[in-house]
Parts: sequence; structure tokens; C-alpha cells
Amino acid sequence: MKTIQISLNSIDKVKSFVNDISKFDYDFDLVSGRYVIDAKSIMGIFSLDLSKPIDLNIHAEDGLNEVLEALKPYTI
Repeated sequence: MKTIQISLNSIDKVKSFVNDISKFDYDFDLVSGRYVIDAKSIMGIFSLDLSKPIDLNIHAEDGLNEVLEALKPYTI
């Protein structure tokens, strides 16, 4: 598992983020304070405070570089 910080500060960013990570068969969790939600859930993402950076847990081992490349527009 790898954890990175991302910023999803607009509705368009959230939509494109979910579309980008949905292409992968790995599990992704967003962690904000004590809340942990499935990163592939748009409704779940909108329940978080998007004004601050959010931790993204990536549960992938072998294809991690490809995932990180796809997430570059959102990383801090």
C-alpha cells in the first residue's frame, strides 16, 4: 500500500479523478480525519471536506507506477 496526498478542490476535478482511478482494478481509499471512503464513489468524495488535501491509500503492488502517473494532476 502507498499513501499520497491529493487535492480535489473542484467538481470537475472530482469527476475526472473518479474516471481516472476507475480504470484500475485496485482498491483506493480516501482518508480525511477519521473518515475513510471508497475513492471510486463520487457521493462518498462529496461527503468529505474538499477544501483541504486528502490522503489517498493505493492498494496496489505491481502496477503502482502506472497508477501514480495517472494521478499526477491531483497530487500535491
